[in-house]
Amino acid sequence: MKITGIETLRVADRPSVIWVRVATSDDLVGLGETWFGADAVEADIHDRIAPLILGCDASDITELAQVMKPYVGFCGTGAEMRALSAVEVALWDAAGKAAGRPLCDLLGGALHQTVPVYNTCAGPDYVSNTSDVRPGNFGLPGGDTARLSSRRYEDLDAFLNRPAELAADLLEMGITSMKIWPFDFAEDADKGEISDADLAKTIKPFEAIRAAHGGRMRIKAELHGLWTLDAAMKICRALEPLEVDWVEDAVNMDRMDLLGALAEATSLPLSGGETLGGLGQIEDLITRGKVAVPIVDVTWGGGVGFAMDAAALAAAHRRPIAFHDCSGPVALAVSSHLAMACPNVEEQEITRAFYYDWYGQAVTGLPRIAEGMISVPATPGHGVSLMPELGSRASRRTSGTMPGAN
Repeated sequence: MKITGIETLRVADRPSVIWVRVATSDDLVGLGETWFGADAVEADIHDRIAPLILGCDASDITELAQVMKPYVGFCGTGAEMRALSAVEVALWDAAGKAAGRPLCDLLGGALHQTVPVYNTCAGPDYVSNTSDVRPGNFGLPGGDTARLSSRRYEDLDAFLNRPAELAADLLEMGITSMKIWPFDFAEDADKGEISDADLAKTIKPFEAIRAAHGGRMRIKAELHGLWTLDAAMKICRALEPLEVDWVEDAVNMDRMDLLGALAEATSLPLSGGETLGGLGQIEDLITRGKVAVPIVDVTWGGGVGFAMDAAALAAAHRRPIAFHDCSGPVALAVSSHLAMACPNVEEQEITRAFYYDWYGQAVTGLPRIAEGMISVPATPGHGVSLMPELGSRASRRTSGTMPGAN
């Protein structure tokens, strides 16, 4: 089963997402994906990776991942690692199709038939115009109430303005855990500081959810790595009485010393790691950063093999692992297969605004979500295929030879 072609696909209305199709001599096509910096990722796939792997055996996934690993000095989740991740995921999808088995079976079999989900409360247009993650690109509708009322699951606007109502709606769907990030909107967030007045204002969504729903709804706090250590400590102290599940990305994730100091200073569990790649960084996250729940992104950090190794590393330290989803439908599908196969997964992240909006418009074969639980289909590979109409409007770049449009 030789690799005969690699194709990248991009659509104008989702400029941060790039899909990768890897074709084999057995007329199979695996689908991969990554997010952020699509121009750089596309260039790396065709200029660096394609010449390395065209003609190679597609079933040698571990060896190919080593071949695709960028040169000394490249680490984390930069363009080279995202490119590697997307191609590696596509190879696993092709392997599942070749075996006629779902991805989780190739990873040792499903230990779970379903896993609880938690909802990351973004809206459908969250970080969609560019790759810049800051409030100006959060997709908020502003004062356009007609547009707001016409969109389904504008959860970011809801957690800022109607948090108790949002929590009630999630509970009605059977979803009992949610993640919000009101602190991003503090006046001095871009300077890493938070005033007493802004802290009092940004803590209100947590207080409103607790007042309305008590312990029925679990809450996670996302800090997006914006804060100095002092500001992060201040936020954590305010959150401690509200008993949040975890505080995610509390400081910049390249500062393990600060993360470890914060872990020593707060009673709240810390989480994070989706922007890290390679096992060395995950090891540091656990041992020096002292996070309670490492998070990895399979389409950023190194692919399926990396994610399985990271899960085993977390298990060796008696920690759960969490798989990131706030990017694309393939990432969710592969993360869900990983969640079924890993013994130390307690829940799977979803963004319902994406799942019920553009994910369903872009692909078929998504994992099923019902009553707050996610499950994967029994179809070979990860189960997700691009919609034909998406392929017809996508820009394409091809290395090697591809079969007809999928």
